[in-house]
Amino acid sequence: VMSEGKKPQSKSTMAILCFLLGGLGIHRFMMGYTGIGVLMLLTGGVCGILTLVDFIRILTGGLKMADGQDLV
Repeated sequence: VMSEGKKPQSKSTMAILCFLLGGLGIHRFMMGYTGIGVLMLLTGGVCGILTLVDFIRILTGGLKMADGQDLV
């Protein structure tokens, strides 16, 4: 389910959340990716691997909001 018109999140906020609480998937919920957020919550960020990948993608600008907007 796409979140239409959701305000883009801050890149720095998402990077900090991913680094500190990445295993809980909170950054994914805030970006509109509910399904992946639940998966990360249940698997501890798929044992930390997906958390690390997300952290790098946030820093490089490769991870966007669920509706396609860039992080601000």
